[in-house]
Amino acid sequence: MEQGIECRCFECCIKCLGGIPYASLIATILLYAGVALFCGCGHEALSGTVNILQTYFEMARAAGDVIDVFTMIDIFKYVIYGIAAAFFVYGILLMVEGFFTTGAIKDLYGDFKITTCGRCVSAWFIMLTYIFMLAWLGVTAFTSLPVYMYFNLWTICRNTTLVEGANLCLDLRQFGIVTIGEEKKICTMSENFLRMCESTELNMTFHLFIVALAGAGAAVIAMVHYLMVLSANWAYVKDACRMQKYEDIKSKEEQELHDIHSTRSKERLNAYT
Repeated sequence: MEQGIECRCFECCIKCLGGIPYASLIATILLYAGVALFCGCGHEALSGTVNILQTYFEMARAAGDVIDVFTMIDIFKYVIYGIAAAFFVYGILLMVEGFFTTGAIKDLYGDFKITTCGRCVSAWFIMLTYIFMLAWLGVTAFTSLPVYMYFNLWTICRNTTLVEGANLCLDLRQFGIVTIGEEKKICTMSENFLRMCESTELNMTFHLFIVALAGAGAAVIAMVHYLMVLSANWAYVKDACRMQKYEDIKSKEEQELHDIHSTRSKERLNAYT
């Protein structure tokens, strides 16, 4: 009796594990990891950038409704909040779609029926995921800009220790952070520059931007993975729908033949009687 119960539990576990969309699960984990790295590290890197600009470049927030670099950084932070919330929900929706498609294929001949609406939902997710993939490519390219800027700053700090007496300067106007009329320049001979290079804040912000860039790249890979999964699921559902129509037609023809055979049998029986 106990062995029978154990066998049933084992079969039930195998059935449940067989219904898990592992490809969608892997893509969802990769998406969440990439979004978490991008949003978390990107937010902290932007906060570190504000501290560096205020402490070492002696920049202050503009009064009034003027849009300056600090306002843009605050906007980017709010965008990060929106990205984290949106893709958390989107990952759940894609996982539900994966379970839905897997259940539709495995329960094709059961009570579950594949509808045209289900195929339309899969096609809609494919289009939406493709758009998000292009968006993440743009985010990845945009995130590489602060990495490039901090790499230049880190290189200048390293060169000052290697070359004695070198007077190198970094002008924020080169990167469009300030307008042409403003001169926010820091040189290697200044005290602020030396303090900035010796501080851990610069290295921390630089590495946070690198991790954020890696997270954006992971999100792009997750979107590509989702595209492959969704395309395969859509093709499977389409083939399964055709098979379902074929089976319905076949069962209908068999029922008609059975009815014809039953009618002829009754007619022969009536003729004998």
